[in-house]
Amino acid sequence: MTLRVVLVDDHRMLREGLRRILEDSDGIQVVGEAGDGAAALAAVATLRPDVVVMDVGMAGMNGVDATQRLRKDHPNVRVVALSTHTDKRYVRNMIRAGASAYVLKEAASDDLLRAVAAAAEGRHFLSPQITGFLLESWIAPPAADTPTAYELLGPREREVLKLLAEGKTSKEIGARMGLALKTVESHRRRISTKLGLHSIATLTKYAVREGLTTLE
Repeated sequence: MTLRVVLVDDHRMLREGLRRILEDSDGIQVVGEAGDGAAALAAVATLRPDVVVMDVGMAGMNGVDATQRLRKDHPNVRVVALSTHTDKRYVRNMIRAGASAYVLKEAASDDLLRAVAAAAEGRHFLSPQITGFLLESWIAPPAADTPTAYELLGPREREVLKLLAEGKTSKEIGARMGLALKTVESHRRRISTKLGLHSIATLTKYAVREGLTTLE
């Protein structure tokens, strides 16, 4: 049986490298690519892959929101998260969104192949660096985790915050999201109130820390 895979990453050269790694392995066919979360959802709806390799931090719709939508609309499609981040909040957000695996971009190609195979079989896989990091966090004395952006903010609020952090004005955000200016401003006020952050600088730092954007 040949596994059908869609690659999602906003760096074309990285997608080309990932394609070579996957297609050099017997039993895997890359049937499509996408550069952001929205394009990924469209590709999955058309191509019906078995597995999606999903970048976590992308321009436009990020990997967490895309994974959440994808798993809701296509529950039989598995997701392998691909990221540069080892922070447990990134890992937790992707796993809670429905990803079956989390692989570091710096990891050996074998990790990616094992992750795709595990996901296709309904199993979970984490890069060894991630496993060790999470194990250390689990062994350490427990500390109360502060709620994440995915627990505090709704999907539209997260998207507004992401675009704000990327330097977009309220008018530009409205045009991008198809919202009236007053609606965007209302979202901005609620975001600031919920987070207790009232400057663009502090909101931007928060968005980056929470993995809503990488500003790359």
